[in-house]
Formats: sequence, C-alpha cells, structure tokens
Amino acid sequence: MEFSIQSLGSPAAAPAADPWSALGELTAAIVAVDRVIAQMQASREMLFAVATQLSPALMEDDVVPPGFDAVRWDSRTAELAEHAVAAEIGTATRTSDRTIQRQMAQASDLVARFPVTLKALSEGRISLAHTRVIREAAVDLDDHAAREAYESLVVARAEQETPHRLRRFAAQEAERAHPEPLEDRFERAHGERRVWVAPVRDGMAELTAVLPAAVAHGIHVRLTDMAQAHTEASQRSGGESAELRSMDQFRTDLLADLLLCGAPRAMDDPDGHLAAIKARVDVTIPADALMRHVPDFIGRHGGQGAECSSGLRPVGVAPELNGHHVLDPETARRLAGAETGWNRVLTDPLSGAVLAVDRYRPNADLRRYLSARDSRCRFPGCGIRAAWLDIDHTEDAARGGATTAGNLAGLCRRHHLLKHHSRWSVRQIGRGVLEWRSPAGRVHTDNPPRPATRTIPGALQDNGGRPAGHDRHQPCPDADPPPF
Repeated sequence: MEFSIQSLGSPAAAPAADPWSALGELTAAIVAVDRVIAQMQASREMLFAVATQLSPALMEDDVVPPGFDAVRWDSRTAELAEHAVAAEIGTATRTSDRTIQRQMAQASDLVARFPVTLKALSEGRISLAHTRVIREAAVDLDDHAAREAYESLVVARAEQETPHRLRRFAAQEAERAHPEPLEDRFERAHGERRVWVAPVRDGMAELTAVLPAAVAHGIHVRLTDMAQAHTEASQRSGGESAELRSMDQFRTDLLADLLLCGAPRAMDDPDGHLAAIKARVDVTIPADALMRHVPDFIGRHGGQGAECSSGLRPVGVAPELNGHHVLDPETARRLAGAETGWNRVLTDPLSGAVLAVDRYRPNADLRRYLSARDSRCRFPGCGIRAAWLDIDHTEDAARGGATTAGNLAGLCRRHHLLKHHSRWSVRQIGRGVLEWRSPAGRVHTDNPPRPATRTIPGALQDNGGRPAGHDRHQPCPDADPPPF
C-alpha cells in the first residue's frame, strides 16, 4: 500500500472521514518508517565497524616515546588509535567518546560474528533493540557452529516478538548452544563482581551491584521479609506509629541502613577496623543554600544589605555531591553542619567562574584551585569527576610550560594519554577555557564547568553599581559573617 503524509490530511481531519481506515494507514506508515530507521541503523553499525578497522592505520608512523618499551608500546598504540577515532567521531556528533568507543566495539562484533542478525536489521525485519538482545545473550558464544545455530533460531523469533519478550528466549537458546559448562563460566564471572554508582535526576543516584544470582535474590528477599515484619509489627501497634512507607521505599531504607551502619561479619579483622570505616563525600554548597530563609536574612539588613558590594543578588542552585551528583539543600546543610573545616571557593560575581580557593595549606592552593575549577575532565564530552583526574601541563613543562593555573588542566588518564600520544592537541585561551583540535582538524572548545553558584542582576543600579536607593557614601549595612 502506497502512503504519503498528504493522504492522511491534517490530524484533525483524519478521524472525520473514517477513523479506522485512518488508523490503519497511520499504523502502516509507522511500520514503514521503522523499517527505514532499521535500515539506516544497520548502515551506521557497518560504518562503526569500518571505523574500528581504520584505527590501527592511524598511528603506523608514530615513534615510540622515550621511556616506553617497544613491545608494550605496540599494544598501547592500538588502544590509543581507537581512542583517537572515538574522540574524532564523538566530538563531531556531540557524544561522549567512551559511548562511541563502546558502540564501535558492539558494531564490530555484530558485523563480524552475527551476520544473520545484521542482514535482518538491514532489511528492516527486526529493530536495533532486537540486535542488542541477540548479541548480548550470546556475547561469549565463541564456537562458530553453535552461534550460527543459535542465531538462526533467535532471529526467526525476533521477527515475531518484542525485544523484552525475546530476551528470555535468547538467554535460554544461548545456554543450550554453549559448549562450555555453566559451572566454569560462573567461576569466571564471579571474579568480575562489582558495584558502581550512576546519577539520575532530582538529586538521586543508582547504586548497582553485579552479584551471584543467588546472593542478589537472597538480598532482595531478606529486605522484603524485614520490611514486611516491621510493617506487620507497626500495624499491630496501631495509632500514629503505623508504617506509611511503601514496600519499595522500605526495602531501600533498610538497604541504606544496613550498608551505612552495619559491620561486615565474614571479612572484618579482629580489631574491627572495617566496621570503623566511615563514608566520606565532598560537597560543594552555595553559601545561600546554607541559609534556610534567605529572604529573612536579607530583610534583617535593610533589604539589600547583602548586595551592596556589587549590586548583584546571589541566587542559589543545587549543591553538588562529589562534583557529579545534584544534592538537595537540606542534606547539604546537615553534612556541612557536621564538618569542622570547610574550603572556601571564591567566584566571579558575573560569570560564576572560580577565581581562587583558600585554606591554611599554601603548598596545596593551586591543586585545590584546579580541583574546584576543573571538577570534571576537561576533554570535550567527558564527565569523569575531579577525584580521578591527572593535573596536566597544557604546554609541556619540559618545553618551558609554566606551572600555573593558566597552563594546567585536569584530564582523566584516558584523555591525558590521548593528548600526549596522539595527534589531538590543546591550548588554553584564557580563563580556563581549553581549545582542542582533532586529528581531522575539527576545533572544539571546552569551558570550565560552572560551580554550584551563580548570580543574576539585582535591583536597578543607579549609584555607581550599587542598588537603587542606596547612598554611595554610606557603608553597607553589617551582615552576618559568611559561614566559612
């Protein structure tokens, strides 16, 4: 059936003629568009695979740097070449180069090991989401014959099922086709158990753990049992003490209590050192976030007293946890109140850029300044936070580069190596702004991340920059001392 946008007319007119006929044409059009999208995605996967094959040729003429073993440098060169290709594509498409490198690896694996799946995608018979399910279920299925048998069964099912429903079938078929015993594979996977944190919206984060399945389900069951027991006890007691939290909320709170307050039994040493370890976090808090009632504070000092020095009114933004996660102000205030000493970060009142960081350790001032200015890696698109950055001389110190803020920048190890051992180059153009040039000649500007404070124009300024109505010859009203 031929379809065009004109055949449907306007959205309002379509139901007036024959709504069911219009719905049929609309559904057919969506199917046709999805087919074209799948075909384009197949082309993109093949281009990514070509990019992976291209990368080794980019550094064939590179000389082994002084101090590097030639054999080790050969393996490092291949890794850096992939990084360089991913960085070129990532910065051009405004995508993290780590994401691009992961997509390149997935595409290369799809093209090389799953030809039947790729063909179905290129013909629009399945979606990219189906290919991800098919590939992930059999990612460690190295036997060619076993993988071929698996693929023929799963692709046929993919043409009839949603990706979600396909996932279980694919896992079952991959297990049947696998020549290596599950026991051996479990032993290997057990060595890769890990925990990580990823930010989500509204000041929250996801804590994810990869555990043996029995342990993971056991933890979930125990949390559920504990939550149910407490809820039942609360209901029996009645009154205002009845539990109002949902089961999900209760499980989450119990998990937090157990991990933050409980002591490990199986691994603790006789002196209980592990139990004594406390969580440590770095919190960046705008000064106004420490005040519960900013309007009341300003009102006690002539209405504009806190603004007199610049005619600008501070406007709070969310505090930050470890320079990465948004933190709600109340939690930030509680954490700040428990600390015996703080770092003070001084910012430009107009741009919000970090100007200085002071503390009673002069030999660490520059490092603290850079940590505050460069709270994440300064390569375009990279979000690795300050705790894992190398402080790099933009112009090499060996070539006369000064050890100053204007010639230093925080780079993660990956992009530090990329800067020194590939054709990527960078220069500082002032106020901490970095200008990167890719091997293909593209220029990308990276500005220092804004700290957790900013300002906006306050009242009209008619007295040399002071707020309207303020006598320039009078001193500013006294204000409470800042909480530093």
